[in-house]
Amino acid sequence: MKIICIGRNYGDHARELGNAVPEEPVFFLKPTTACLYPGQPIRLPELLGEIHHEIELVVMIDSYAKDVPASMALGLIASFSLGLDLTARTLQNELKAKGLPWEKAKAFDGSAVLGEVELPMTASTDLQSFTLELKRNGTTVQKGSTRDMLFPVAELIAHVSRYITLEPGDLFFTGTPAGVGPIAEGDLLEGFLNGKRLLNVAVAKG
Repeated sequence: MKIICIGRNYGDHARELGNAVPEEPVFFLKPTTACLYPGQPIRLPELLGEIHHEIELVVMIDSYAKDVPASMALGLIASFSLGLDLTARTLQNELKAKGLPWEKAKAFDGSAVLGEVELPMTASTDLQSFTLELKRNGTTVQKGSTRDMLFPVAELIAHVSRYITLEPGDLFFTGTPAGVGPIAEGDLLEGFLNGKRLLNVAVAKG
């Protein structure tokens, strides 16, 4: 199982961080040890500095695939939910400034938070019609629509499969809308998809 994360897939998010809007999908990987499962708290490692929340639609692949055309890509999805792609932002900026990879800032233990509720993919599911919302301590801090993705989910899967063979259980974190920001010990983070709460996680000391 792999965790495949898409960066800069919403123009407003790319711009809020001062990044160029990409011409093709940008992706990176997290190890399985990055998964934080329902019921586990987020822990903040002191050595990583400020950690930011990024709410994302997450889809799970249910079969092996390579060089998948976009027209067939959605048929590979078993289910979907919400997740948080946690980012050590100060560290990431330092690495980017040096032209170094982002793994230290993106792939740390517990940095891929998974929602409590998983929904089945059906023939009628429209992944590009969802509203994503993240509340921090009851206040909305991120809200956006999957219709604003620069590259829809089918294109993401097709693009990644050109370079990496997909396997059952692989997770795609499909990008975050604007509004990312720091989290702190004692926070409660709740993620909503079309108003339905799918993610609920507390932040604890590292």
